[in-house]
Amino acid sequence: MKTLFAVPAIAMAVSVAFFTNVNAEVLKIGAVFPLSGANAQFGANARNGMELALEDINKNRAAADKVQLVFADVPAPNGAAAAVQRLVSQDGVVGIIGSFVSSITLAASEATERLGIPMITHSFADQITGRGYKYIFQVAPKASTFGEKQFGYAVDLAKQAGTKIERIAIFYEDTAYGTAQADGIRKAAQKAGVEVVIDDAYPLGITDVAPLINKLRRSKAQVVFPVSYFNDGILIIRTMKQQKVDLPIVGGAAGYIIPDFQKALGPYAEDVFSIAPANYDNVPELAARYKAKYGMFMAHESIMYGAALQHMVAAADRAKSRDPAKIRDAIAQVRNCEGLATGIPGGCTAFDANGLTSSAYPIFVQWRGADLVTVFPASAARQAPRWLGHEVK
Repeated sequence: MKTLFAVPAIAMAVSVAFFTNVNAEVLKIGAVFPLSGANAQFGANARNGMELALEDINKNRAAADKVQLVFADVPAPNGAAAAVQRLVSQDGVVGIIGSFVSSITLAASEATERLGIPMITHSFADQITGRGYKYIFQVAPKASTFGEKQFGYAVDLAKQAGTKIERIAIFYEDTAYGTAQADGIRKAAQKAGVEVVIDDAYPLGITDVAPLINKLRRSKAQVVFPVSYFNDGILIIRTMKQQKVDLPIVGGAAGYIIPDFQKALGPYAEDVFSIAPANYDNVPELAARYKAKYGMFMAHESIMYGAALQHMVAAADRAKSRDPAKIRDAIAQVRNCEGLATGIPGGCTAFDANGLTSSAYPIFVQWRGADLVTVFPASAARQAPRWLGHEVK
C-alpha cells in the first residue's frame, strides 16, 4: 500500500483547483519517493533534505503563502503513475519532486507530462530528459556524463599516482540508471583505447555476487567500476574485500555515497572512490545543521532534492501563480544560486532547453573513516586523494 502524508500539517481546507493568486493558497508540492523497500534509505535522505530546505523556505512566509510537502511512498515503478494522479487530483499539488530511482522517475514523469505538472528530479538516467518532454527537469548531469567522468577522473588520478590504466572492469545493475551510466564508462574507455576486460550486468536485487568477484579475480583489470544501488553495492565491496581482491574501486554514486555504506562496511569502505553529484563538505554550515537535526552527514540526495524544492518554490514565486503551466515556464527560466544549490558543483540550479542541468558537474569523493571527502577535481577538492593507499599530490 502506498502511504501519503504531509509535512508539515497545516490546518486549512485545500481545493484541488489551481489558483492564480499566489497569496490565496498554500503552495502544495508532491514528493514521490521510495520510503519503504530496498531503496528506502535514499527516500529518507531526500525527505530529510527537503524538510531542511522547507524550514528556510517557510521561515519568513505568511501563513497563506506557506509551502506544504505531500509525500507518496512509491517503492517500485508500477506504483508511480497512480501516486502522481492521487497527489494531483486528491491533494491538489501543483508540482512534483522525485524519485531518486531512475526507473521510478521515468514512470512518474510519464504521468506528470500527461497531466501537465512540472517535475524536478535528481535521477540520472539519460532517458529522463531525452524523450522531448516539456515538464521534467533534471538537477544532476545525466548518467552517461557521470559514467564518462567516473572513468576519466580515475584515469587522471592514476596517472598522477604514476599508473597508466590499460584494463578495467565494469559491473552494473540492469535498470535505467546502471545501464546508462555503464554505457558512459564503456564509451569513455573505448575512446581512450582502454580495454574493458569485464562488462557485466546483474539483476537489481542480486543476493550472490561471488561469481562476479571470482571473475574479477581472474581478470587483469586494474580498476573496477561498479554502478550499484545500496544492497548490491555493499555485497560487491564486502565480497571483494573478504576475497582480498585489492583493486581501486570507483563507485557509481547512489549506494556508494550515503552514510549507511560506511556503517555497513566499516573498514572495508576505506579509500573507496565514487563519482558524486554533490557532497556535504562543500556547504559546511548547512551540513552542520543537517547533522545536528538528523544525526548523520548530509547525503548527496539530501542536497540535490532540497535544492530541487528550493528551485520549484522560487519558480512559483516568480510566476506569482499556482498554475502548473506557469510554474513550469518559470522553472525553465529561474537560475537559483542560493541555499542548498550552493552545495552542488557549479553552485546553482538551472536548466537547458531539454530540462537538463546547465550548470552542475560531477565530482570525485573518497571514504575516510566515517567521512566522505571531496578529492577531485582539484578545483573542488577538500583533501588530497589516495590511490592504493598513497596520497596523490
